[in-house]
Parts: sequence; structure tokens; C-alpha cells
Amino acid sequence: MTEPNETQNLPTCPLCGNGTFRREEGKLDSAWGLTAHRVRMLICERCSYVLAFYEGNTIFDFD
Repeated sequence: MTEPNETQNLPTCPLCGNGTFRREEGKLDSAWGLTAHRVRMLICERCSYVLAFYEGNTIFDFD
């Protein structure tokens, strides 16, 4: 990812203060596997700190 600008409105890393991130999307399953939670993650390019943003959950987990 490139340097942030006004249109992207990205946060700064709370650990190192960096402003560049790698963007990933994923899914976290619950302990019993009954629900799945979609998340969008920003991974700091300097220190690899992960910022996770909740995208919603689903009971239809067909992986």
C-alpha cells in the first residue's frame, strides 16, 4: 500500500506510528464452528501490528 492520503483516511499504527499498511480480508470461526466473523485487517508494513475491523458475521459457514 502506498502512503496514505486524504481520500483513504487510514489510521496510524498505535504501536510504531507508521501510516502504511497491507490490506487483508479474512474470516474467523467461533470456537464451536457455528458462526463465522468476516474481518478486514490492516497490517502495519513497519512492525506487522494487525488492526482488525469487524465486517459482520454469518451462520452460513460452508468452508
